[in-house]
Amino acid sequence: MKPIMFTCGETLLLAPEDIARQIFDLTKWPEFHGYGPIPGIRGAEFEVQTPSIVGSRIWVTNCDRSSHVEEIVEWEPSHRLRLEMKEFSPPLSRLASRFEETWDFKRTGNETHITRSFRLHAKSVLARMLLWMISYFLKRAIVRHLREMRTREEFGRSTVSK
Repeated sequence: MKPIMFTCGETLLLAPEDIARQIFDLTKWPEFHGYGPIPGIRGAEFEVQTPSIVGSRIWVTNCDRSSHVEEIVEWEPSHRLRLEMKEFSPPLSRLASRFEETWDFKRTGNETHITRSFRLHAKSVLARMLLWMISYFLKRAIVRHLREMRTREEFGRSTVSK
């Protein structure tokens, strides 16, 4: 069955490697606030942390007490990262087998354009219809998160320059 797909983008003044470092810094994960029925992240901790980063598994607990695992399956911080979300707690475990998230970075001058792409894999045709509705809110959560990253970056620059 074809996955549900969507893409969001934003431009930051950070280098791709700095953005990747933030993604690997689990203290920053609660900065994802969700949107509508999509919960924010309460906390994240390494279940497995590998020296090469690829294969690292992160246990995520959301603000609504749901949970899932995110595994880093591709780590090329200068241009691309890919994570696989899986082992969802109910009710999402009844609808989806996994979500794939890819971060692509394109550096131009002193700016980095981030493209975050998602592929949501439904367990059935009925689940796909429900997952499509969830994807609507997830996309808004991702857009919000990217804007918040940009705002934090701009605020950080303005306080450093004073």
